[in-house]
Amino acid sequence: MNLTVAQPSSRDTLVQDCAQLLVDAFADYNSDFRAVTQRARQRFEARDWRGSQKDAVERIELYDKYVQGTVELMRHRLGDDVHERAVWSAIKRRFDAIIDPLPDSEFTKTFFSSVTRKTFGTVGVDPAIEFVALDLDPLASTHTHVETRRYPVRGDIELLAEELLADYRFRTPYRNFERSVKMVSDELKARLASNAPGQREIESIEVIKEVFYQMTRAYLVGRVNGHGWTAPFVVALRNLESGVVVDAIMLEPGLVSILFSFTRSYFHVDLAHVGEVVKFLKTMLPLKPVSELFTVLGRAKQGKTERYRELFKHLQLSEDKFVLAPGERGLVMICFTLPSFDVVFKLIRDKFPYQKNILREDVLSKYELVFKHDRAGRLVDAQEFRRINFPKARFSADLLAELEKEAARTVQVEGDELVFDHMYVERRMTPLNLYLREAPRELAAKAVIEYGQAIRDLAVTNIFPGDLLLKNFGVTRHGRVIFYDYDELCLVTECRFREIPQAEHDEDEMRADAWFYVGENDVFPETFINFLGFDPHLKQVFLDAHAEILTAEWWRGIQARLREGELLEVLPYHRHRVRVFSSL
Repeated sequence: MNLTVAQPSSRDTLVQDCAQLLVDAFADYNSDFRAVTQRARQRFEARDWRGSQKDAVERIELYDKYVQGTVELMRHRLGDDVHERAVWSAIKRRFDAIIDPLPDSEFTKTFFSSVTRKTFGTVGVDPAIEFVALDLDPLASTHTHVETRRYPVRGDIELLAEELLADYRFRTPYRNFERSVKMVSDELKARLASNAPGQREIESIEVIKEVFYQMTRAYLVGRVNGHGWTAPFVVALRNLESGVVVDAIMLEPGLVSILFSFTRSYFHVDLAHVGEVVKFLKTMLPLKPVSELFTVLGRAKQGKTERYRELFKHLQLSEDKFVLAPGERGLVMICFTLPSFDVVFKLIRDKFPYQKNILREDVLSKYELVFKHDRAGRLVDAQEFRRINFPKARFSADLLAELEKEAARTVQVEGDELVFDHMYVERRMTPLNLYLREAPRELAAKAVIEYGQAIRDLAVTNIFPGDLLLKNFGVTRHGRVIFYDYDELCLVTECRFREIPQAEHDEDEMRADAWFYVGENDVFPETFINFLGFDPHLKQVFLDAHAEILTAEWWRGIQARLREGELLEVLPYHRHRVRVFSSL
């Protein structure tokens, strides 16, 4: 950003110039955001997966870079008036008038608020210098529709599939176009045959024009339209050395919801108007919060704004109190929730017990790592909030006592409000240990298998949870097991996986402490099973499916592949629940 600008000659000119400067700063950010996003097609065609990973991190870091640069620029322009609220209030009014006709103007407002919050260190919301209207519908100003391609049925569904795939070609050709067409049409026919009698005829398929890219896959996202009904329609494409193939077809809301999950990395899809796509996706995924859809489309800050809006609007309409979250008490984090709202709030304790050899700064860095890492569907996306306030009267006595005792450095009482200097907000899940106590035998067994798969999926993305206790994992409404306790998380490549040495004397095995040297990064996988608390049946279920996880050899094999630069991916669809065609 260029700081060498002429000083305005009057207050009105100052206000006008600063408002325009802020509009231009966001436009520059948005241009860079879209420039990074547009590389996704090239990365896919060139099979440049490492480049895709770098792009993902670069795009995430853009927002804070531009906010900080704009804060410095405004300090330079405003000089001694930089902390004058009356000046900023005037700038806000002029800014609002300038952006009114722009698409996704809410994004621009969020950027303005980020700049003022960083400038003033705002507690809660200051409506004079911020844009957060709790009663605002973020999609109300979206009066246009996303550009789609519509494919009506002209007799045979196979002809429809041929038209669709022909429109979505890449520099790399399809490996076998005719077979790909047949796969799509066969899957559609199979789905229709299983539908209720009134939903067995397709009128058209409507697909968003822009391709969605995520890591190594490209997705065609749309919906199937029938007479009085619609269903999601997603085709996953994979680019092999021999050409592009159809990898999977998703026609169930539950499967598509997992694709757009809060546990996955953000899509790279170049959109001129994001709100249009969010409205389209809501027709397919009505239970998915708007905040999560903005986030998974890469607009993390807007997703955070919408979550704040959803939360405080809900507070106005509810009466229940914040309470300690169900599950075992965390040693590093205090976790609480509002029973009627589907999120959990986490803040770092002032002090950790002796068994936790970690600092507050370490915890912050681990959450930062997760934010930028490939979450692979197994790490929850935690949104970071600073200087947020809640009515003290909405907190239970037990929770207030816990906050006063354990988080006095982070939480202050100001009048009738509690001010939280720092917290994370995540989607609420059922802790796995509680789930296993209450679930029917069959569902409990499935969750144990999912738990082992979660560990595997994390490992191949170079994440070792550190603490594998069941209480650190949660179960989503789709039955997926997700890891959410990051204070001991580390990279697999940083660990030293070892077998327990043979004891030289019988009394060695009777000692409370290890009879052999244990380094700081040493991990002994064969001991994992001793701490999980499975009953005999669930223990056998785990061993039958995932016994190799308990061997140092398996972990060292994963390490070797990661260190050699092999890209080990985790798909957002399960091969046993969706038809997959990667064996072409």
